[in-house]
Amino acid sequence: MANTPQAEKRIRRNDRRAAINKARLSRIRTFVKKAESAIESGVKADALAALAAATPELMRGVSKGVVHKNTASRKISRLTKRAAALA
Repeated sequence: MANTPQAEKRIRRNDRRAAINKARLSRIRTFVKKAESAIESGVKADALAALAAATPELMRGVSKGVVHKNTASRKISRLTKRAAALA
């Protein structure tokens, strides 16, 4: 239980920020899943297009502090490698 007005304000602000971060993370996951399903479909053009859409979303998550830089780089690297391997 918050004892000061500042602590109450921090609780309100933290709840708002958590909702925003949750939405951002959900959006990133959606783009990554779309890229993964496009890669699994086997169509290289679709996979590269989905990857091109997912990459800036991941990096935006890094700049907003929702995803760690190395995590985003690892995901992008693995998706790129899988997309490039398509015939």
